[in-house]
Amino acid sequence: LLLLVAVLGVFLAQRFIPRGPRGELAGGMLLVTGVSPRPAADGEQYVTIAGVINGPTVSEHAVYQRMAVDVDHWPAVGELHPVVYSPKNPDNWKFAPPEPTAG
Repeated sequence: LLLLVAVLGVFLAQRFIPRGPRGELAGGMLLVTGVSPRPAADGEQYVTIAGVINGPTVSEHAVYQRMAVDVDHWPAVGELHPVVYSPKNPDNWKFAPPEPTAG
């Protein structure tokens, strides 16, 4: 019984304890190929974006996502945006945070 509990504990530990560095992100560029219409509202609204990501681990990877974006920064077809994505799953991407300005 103790051996069975030990094997089960090792199995669960491998499953739930992260191995190696987690959360590594790669940087790339998103070319917007499709975007939902801009609403006549203020503040953050949901936008559906289709595009292509190019980065160090992907080339011309098509993506599609719905996310909240400020209406004042609504994306447009043909724009290039810096993004960060998971090298293991480039479908898991988001806009890169703005670079801090020296001041």
